[in-house]
Amino acid sequence: MNTAARTAVRSRFTLSRDVMQAFYRLLGVVLLCAILATLSDVFLTTNNILNVLRQSALLFLMASGLTLVILTAGLDLSIGANVALSACLAASVIKITGSPLLGMATGIGCGAVIGLANGILVTALRIPSFIATYGMMWMLTGVTYYYMAGETIHGFPPEFRQLGSGYLLGVPMPVYVMVLFLLIGGLFAQRTVWGQQIYAIGANPVTARLSGVPVERRLVLVYAVSGAMAGLASLIILARINSAQGDIGEDLTLPAIAAVLVGGTSLFGGSGTVAGTLIGALILTLVLNAMNLLQINSSWQPLVTGVIVLLAVWIDTRARRIGE
Repeated sequence: MNTAARTAVRSRFTLSRDVMQAFYRLLGVVLLCAILATLSDVFLTTNNILNVLRQSALLFLMASGLTLVILTAGLDLSIGANVALSACLAASVIKITGSPLLGMATGIGCGAVIGLANGILVTALRIPSFIATYGMMWMLTGVTYYYMAGETIHGFPPEFRQLGSGYLLGVPMPVYVMVLFLLIGGLFAQRTVWGQQIYAIGANPVTARLSGVPVERRLVLVYAVSGAMAGLASLIILARINSAQGDIGEDLTLPAIAAVLVGGTSLFGGSGTVAGTLIGALILTLVLNAMNLLQINSSWQPLVTGVIVLLAVWIDTRARRIGE
């Protein structure tokens, strides 16, 4: 069996294992919901369920593109800062032109360009993804604060605000956007040649290159997609809160990374699914929702998120050692 065939077989086995892991995590979500329903009478109310879905949708949109990056054993620490700059630029364009479409194009375009820059830093300059995106995070933060100069942009057209706060058939609009990109992301990652190549790069970049995979181009692609999804998430946030300020994305990076890892995507690359990331987003949102319903001090939420991330990485590390 040649190298390409072995890589394909390994990828199919990995995907089957990832699907099973996603199924087990989904069972965990059901169990968590059952526990919360017994602890709080408010949990199963329509308003609370819709609120959980809306928050999960936002977290998933940020984390879905990041999933592709982590599948290649990379990391994007700049997504929170990307959201902030994309949101502020989109807000400015909407206020200046009065066109939500131009503002949306600006937000997604800004995010994609930032992701593209990350990909070039990682591939052309050979800078490790952690360092490249960490440096980009600080650069974007500085540019955003300089651009906004402490000001707040608020008051957007009602048709734009529907994207973040509107409903269709009683369901929040962000949920529909989440379902759309769940389907697109799942099909891309698992049903296309490019998706298979991304898994192969994460499993072994040297073997992937020898098998004819254009490693550098695929890496640039996944960082650009991650950036574009951050830009899309910035629009959802902007439409939801109806304002933009320099610190709008400061607290978003860790939860997005946590959703990916809790969803079963390996920090070492080559293993995971976009559907698993959705489950991870649901788990994190449910945990934070439970803390709010049970009136646990919000100061504990970052600590709990950090503990969940550490547990997810520890479980992944243990699973890899057992599989070796």
